[in-house]
Parts: sequence; structure tokens; C-alpha cells
Amino acid sequence: MRFNIINYEDKLWNQSIEYAKACTWKAGPFLAKLMMENRLQDWERVVVAIDNNSIVGFCTVTKEDCLPNTTYSPYIGFMFVDENYRGNRISEKLIFNAISYIKELNFEKVYLISDHINLYEKYGFIKIDEQIDSAGNSQTIFAKQL
Repeated sequence: MRFNIINYEDKLWNQSIEYAKACTWKAGPFLAKLMMENRLQDWERVVVAIDNNSIVGFCTVTKEDCLPNTTYSPYIGFMFVDENYRGNRISEKLIFNAISYIKELNFEKVYLISDHINLYEKYGFIKIDEQIDSAGNSQTIFAKQL
């Protein structure tokens, strides 16, 4: 298993778009659209998990997430692991690869938005806020000091 941090110039970019487009999670096609439109800019990236030359999961490092008008940044978002690979700590490895990249950018804190309880806390994230997202759903904002 390997993990790559990619942008639109990477040879895995189009393969990652196709994987996101076809994944079972409803946010996957939305990420694929963002990637096709090159809407990840500057230092924003996609982190992909690869097993035997196949993408089996991803997450993003972005400036913003689904909450309007927040001062939090950067975010780890769009966390997805293929159903056949769950239970193998791939989410944890995606998070730690994203955090390593974020540290290289000299950020001191990272944020994550989720409606999952007791998932990201085990990776050192702490609940800091709750807000309503752009779809009208309540979301929890987690932070981790780097």
C-alpha cells in the first residue's frame, strides 16, 4: 500500500477522478467534478491510497470545506475508503499523510468537518464548533494541533 499526494499535474489525477466518480459515496462524484474543473488550487491536494496500482481511497487537503464564512483553514476533507479495504487503518494513514503535507506548508493546526462521532477523536482531533453546512445539515468542526 502506498500513499501519494497529487495535484492536476500528477499522472494519477485522471485515474483519481474516475475512481471518485464511480465510488459508492455521494460526495465522490462532486469531488471528481471539482478535480475535472481544476478547482483545487495553489497548495490544495488529493491524497490517494493505492494498492496494486488501484486507488482504494482518498481524502483532500483544501483551504475551505462545506461551511460558509468560517475562518478555519486548512481542512482535511472528502475522506473515503473503498468498502473492501475498510478496517485496515487506511483512513488513519490518509489522515497522517495529509497532516505531514500540511506541516510542510507550515500550518500549526488542521481542521476537519464531520457528522461522525467518536471517529476522528481517536486521531487526536478535538471538537471545537458546530455549524450548519451549505445543505442545511448540522456539522461538527474538529481541530488538531500540529
